[in-house]
Amino acid sequence: MNLISGKQEPVYDLIQSMSKAEKRNFKLYATRLSGNQEAKFVTLFDCMDAMEEYDEAKILQRCPIKKEQLPNMKAHLYKQILVSIRLLDVQRTVPMQLREQIDFARILYDKGLFKQSLKILEKAKEQALFYEQYTQAIEIIEFQKRQGTLNISRSIGGRSETGSRQVEELCDKIRNLNQLSNVGSQLYGLYLQLGYARTQKDLDMIVQVFGPTLAKYNEASLSFVEQVQLYQAQVWYNYIRHDMLTCYKYVCHWIVLFDRVPHMQEVMYDSYLRGYSRLLDGLFLLRSYRRFIQKLHLFEEKCESIGKINDNARMISLQILYVNRINRHFWEGTFAEGIRMVPQVEEYTQRYAEHLDIHHRMVLYYKIACLYFGNANYRKCMEYLNRIICARDPRMRRDLQCYARILNLIASYEAGMDYNLDYQVRAVYLFLVKMNDMQQVQQEIMSFLKRLHTTLYATRMKEELHQLYERIKPLEHHPYERRTFYYLDLLSWLESKIKGIPVAEVIRQRFVAENGKVLP
Repeated sequence: MNLISGKQEPVYDLIQSMSKAEKRNFKLYATRLSGNQEAKFVTLFDCMDAMEEYDEAKILQRCPIKKEQLPNMKAHLYKQILVSIRLLDVQRTVPMQLREQIDFARILYDKGLFKQSLKILEKAKEQALFYEQYTQAIEIIEFQKRQGTLNISRSIGGRSETGSRQVEELCDKIRNLNQLSNVGSQLYGLYLQLGYARTQKDLDMIVQVFGPTLAKYNEASLSFVEQVQLYQAQVWYNYIRHDMLTCYKYVCHWIVLFDRVPHMQEVMYDSYLRGYSRLLDGLFLLRSYRRFIQKLHLFEEKCESIGKINDNARMISLQILYVNRINRHFWEGTFAEGIRMVPQVEEYTQRYAEHLDIHHRMVLYYKIACLYFGNANYRKCMEYLNRIICARDPRMRRDLQCYARILNLIASYEAGMDYNLDYQVRAVYLFLVKMNDMQQVQQEIMSFLKRLHTTLYATRMKEELHQLYERIKPLEHHPYERRTFYYLDLLSWLESKIKGIPVAEVIRQRFVAENGKVLP
C-alpha cells in the first residue's frame, strides 16, 4: 500500500502474495542467464520483498533505478513474476495445461508440422472433454478443422462432420451453463442485498422470476458441470425461500456429485468448498447437531488437502472453517471457548485483507460479536458490530446491517450505556423502515426497548420480559418471521433475563436437553 496516496500497488501486492517456493522459483527463472544476476528488475523484486509497506521513496534510494524508469520497470517485473508462476503451476492446473498445449500446437502449425500439431490437439481435446472445459474444447476442435483444410485425405469429410457435431453439442452445453450460472449469480446477488425472503411478495417474486427456468432442466441429462450449476442455483433458490429441507437435498446432491467424480474436486475446488459451506449452514439451521459435527469433522479433513491447492482455496477453506466452528460454539453455548478463536480469525482477516470481500468479512464480524454477547462482554460485542454498522455500502447485506443495529441496542442496554437509548432506538427504527425490514418480531423488540426508560418500571421488568417472550415465541416457526431467529437468539436472551442466569447457561441447558448428553 502506498504510504502517500493510499493506492494499491499491483506488483507489490503480487510479491507479498507469493509463497517461498514461488519466490525461489522466480529468482531461479530471473537469473537463469548469467547476465541477469544483477538485473535491475531482480533488485527491484528484492527491495519490494523486504518491505512491510510499499514506499516509492525507499525504492528509489535502494535501487539503481531512475524515477522515470520505475513505471516501466515495475510493469516488466510484474510480467516476469507471472511468467515464472505460470511455469511453476502449469503442471498442476488443467486450464493452464490446455492453454499450453494449444500454444504448442500453434507453434508446430506455424512451422508447417501439421501432423505433430494435430497429434497434440487430439490429446488436448481428450483432456478438455474429460475435465469438461468446454470453451477450450471448442477452440481446439475449431483449430483441428482449420488444419483439416490443409491436410487432404479421403477421411477429411468425416472428421469435419464429426468436429462440427461436437461443436454444436458443446455450444448447447455452454448455453445451458450460461443460463444456469446467470440464475445462480442473480439469486446470490439477491441474497447479498436482502438476505432471506421477508414477505409473501418476496417469495412470489422469486418463484415467478426463477422458478420456471430451474424447473425446465432434467438433471439426469446434464453433464457434471451443468449439474453443479443447477444444484448451486437450486440451493440459493430454496435457501432464500427458507425451504431448508429442499436446500439440504440439493446441497447433498452437490457434494455427492463431486465425491463420485473426484478428479473435478481440484479443478472446481471453489464450487466444491462452497458446497460444503452450504451443507454445514443448512445442517446448522435445521438443528441437526450430530450430522453437523460429522460433516464438520469431514470438512476439517478435506481442508488438509484442498487448502494446499492454492492461496484462494486456503482462504475459502479457512473462512468456512471459522464460521462453522463458531456456529458449533453457538449451538453448545460454549461462548468462552469460542472467544479463544478470535485472535486466529483476526489474523486471518488481516492476512487476507486485500482479498476477503466485504460480505464474508461482515459475516465473521457478526459471528464474533455474537460470541462476545453470549459471553456477556457487551463492549467487545459492540466494537465488532460497529464494523458492520459503519460499512460504506448500505445495500450490502441489508439484513446483517439491520440485525447488527438491533443487537447493538440490546448490547448497549446490557452494558449500561443506555443514557441516549431513546435516540438510538429512533435511529434504528428509521433505518429498519428505510431498509424495508420491519416485521412483527422487530416491532415487538423495538417497542420493548423504547419503553425501557419511559413507561417500563424495574418492578414490572420480569413481567414485561415474560410477556414479550410469549408474544414472539409463536413466531419462531412462522414462514417469514422466523428469519429473525436465524440472526438473533432473542428467546434465549429473554429466558436468561427472566430466570436470572447467563445466556450461555440457557443455551447449554437446552443443548444438553436436546442431545441427551454433552457430545464431543
